[in-house]
Amino acid sequence: MDFKMHEYTHALVGKVTPALRLTDRADLNDARRQYDCYLRLLKELNVEVLELDIGSSFPDNIFLEDVAIVCHGIALLPRASSTADGIKIKAVKEILSKDLGQTIIEVNDPDAKLVGSDVLFTGREFFVGICETSNEAGASAVAEAFPEFPCTPIKISKGAHHLKKYITVAGPDILCVGAGKEAKEILKRMEREATFSYQTLTVPEDDAANCLYVNGTLIHRAIEEIPDSFKVFCEKIDFARRSICFSELAKISTGLSSCCLLVRKS
Repeated sequence: MDFKMHEYTHALVGKVTPALRLTDRADLNDARRQYDCYLRLLKELNVEVLELDIGSSFPDNIFLEDVAIVCHGIALLPRASSTADGIKIKAVKEILSKDLGQTIIEVNDPDAKLVGSDVLFTGREFFVGICETSNEAGASAVAEAFPEFPCTPIKISKGAHHLKKYITVAGPDILCVGAGKEAKEILKRMEREATFSYQTLTVPEDDAANCLYVNGTLIHRAIEEIPDSFKVFCEKIDFARRSICFSELAKISTGLSSCCLLVRKS
């Protein structure tokens, strides 16, 4: 490949205003602390963090993963499914196009359903989870936006969560997969359809499957949240790792990937 995948220069994140510090809600205070640690870690990994003031309340305003698929200088923006998403998409579009020089492609097909947490880019190809939030027309939009990469729709069982809840990238050609039934079924379908082959790292807790691989470092959840999987990461990963607490934010999101849009500015 003539470009470096999983190396990023910028991260788009939601801005949290001081007025939203609610001292009577322990869970919100913990969520806020966890988010601050998350942003600090991105900065430590040489990612420039760009905070977007989206206006809605915390923590809804920090989940940006669903509103864009960004890869190789192109940003695909799905159709907004709500007013709140529309505001996020507008803010993200402006930063991506004006400040980061990404080519914007908007999904115009009225039948296309697509969210970023259903889209997994391995560095070589795309997989799109077909479920309640993303459909075949949405997968076609991804294929059209990024024609140089294979794009495969993968059926997700009814009632299951987003694709990236179960499988993410944990390193170069390494997929991190939960040990649960749904994760195993998704992996089987992916392996059957994949253009390339990958190593798989199976983690005992499904909650551990959503990782971030950024600039040569694997980010996963802390030992107190995923004790069994933490041991697997220690034993199997021989490159840089960082762990953070994410328990409160994980309750209402896909996981670590949900709170940022990673971008490589060329």
